[in-house]
Amino acid sequence: MLQTIRNAWKIEELRGKMIFTLLILVIFRLGNAVPVPYVDTTAMTDWFGNMQGTILGLFNTMSGGGLETASLFALSIQPYITSSIVMQLLCVAIPALERLQKEGGEDGKKLINKITRYGTVGLGLVMGFAYYLMMRNGGILSAGAEGFWPGLIIVLSFTAGSALVMWLGEQITEFGIGNGISIILFAGIVSRFPIAIVGMINGVRMPAGMEGAIPWWIIPLVLIGALALLVLIVVIQNAERKIPVQYAKRVVGRKMYGGQSTHLPIKLSMTGVLPIIFAQALASLPATIAVFAGVDPTNEEATGFLAGMAGFFDPAGAPYLIIYILLIVFFSYFYAQIQFNPIEISNNLKKNGGYIPGFRPGKPTQEHISKVLGKITLFGAVYLAVVAGLPILVGIFSEAAQRTGVALGGTSVIIAVGVALETVKSLENQMLMRHYKGFLDQ
Repeated sequence: MLQTIRNAWKIEELRGKMIFTLLILVIFRLGNAVPVPYVDTTAMTDWFGNMQGTILGLFNTMSGGGLETASLFALSIQPYITSSIVMQLLCVAIPALERLQKEGGEDGKKLINKITRYGTVGLGLVMGFAYYLMMRNGGILSAGAEGFWPGLIIVLSFTAGSALVMWLGEQITEFGIGNGISIILFAGIVSRFPIAIVGMINGVRMPAGMEGAIPWWIIPLVLIGALALLVLIVVIQNAERKIPVQYAKRVVGRKMYGGQSTHLPIKLSMTGVLPIIFAQALASLPATIAVFAGVDPTNEEATGFLAGMAGFFDPAGAPYLIIYILLIVFFSYFYAQIQFNPIEISNNLKKNGGYIPGFRPGKPTQEHISKVLGKITLFGAVYLAVVAGLPILVGIFSEAAQRTGVALGGTSVIIAVGVALETVKSLENQMLMRHYKGFLDQ
């Protein structure tokens, strides 16, 4: 990876793109330091320390800590990610959008991107209003900031920040090294790592028995676990199952086509981190609703339906972990079926004269691909469940591990490693294209 970055830096064109990307990331980080008006940031930070177990904890990690400081970029790219996922599902459910996506060409893609942008602004308004209600119910707003106009300014500030982050990501995609939204997400997650490390060190320095104290042996275990997790994610991200495909020979005029052997690649982690994000959102939804309603999940004396619901779905409890793992498995199969259609692939192979050795074209080929896809999806679901659930399981049996903040570590590492690998591949492809271009120009 470092060698690829060094080689790309030597190329003037790619060096300019890398510098432009770094400048955009600097703007993104500066935006996380600009607070939204009418918000008591000190009270927000103190209050948010108890919310790490909810979906707000995941959003805060993905935004680079902007949510707990109520910054201009607090929403980060969550509205854009949600809008993109909804558009993907709609393109599968609505035939008109599916035809537009597959047959519309460049104009169709532009129209879908335009709808996604409008959806981002709409979701930004909804999420901004929800955060405003959360801060108002939690007593986080400044004195005299509960009127209509202060609330409107807060909501519009959050919405404008999310739209600006979306625009910054698009600039990286167009003028930078590519994968703009993913790189901004990567920057937000990585920016939290130093804070987590400093927090662990401070916890070790505290005298035993004090609140927040961490035993010294926790740090080596966390480091070893993080290294093993990193190696596992890299191996799985690059692994794929290759289904052999043979193309029959056919004569067209005086030329003979086909006859070559190739393969159909299926990545073991085809669904990426989306099942974890979906499962995290649904499993944490009860606790999140309770938080928005003004219930403090850390208050053991709280009573009522919402308080009971928040206690049952406590992220440090076994019921939450079981539901979380089941949701990960469900969404892994659900999203795999959306991304990979065995019927369509079988029909395409048949039209182009391709077949899988040992299986007749048509339904037998479709059944074989479905069988392979089912096994790979099961493996990927178990992998995601282990990576995302193991830190929570450790936290259930170890209060000290909970204080290290490892509950969201698996999700964060999967996202960060995946984006890093995609960025390196993008740089390699750009260097390869430049090499071919230079060769043709000679």
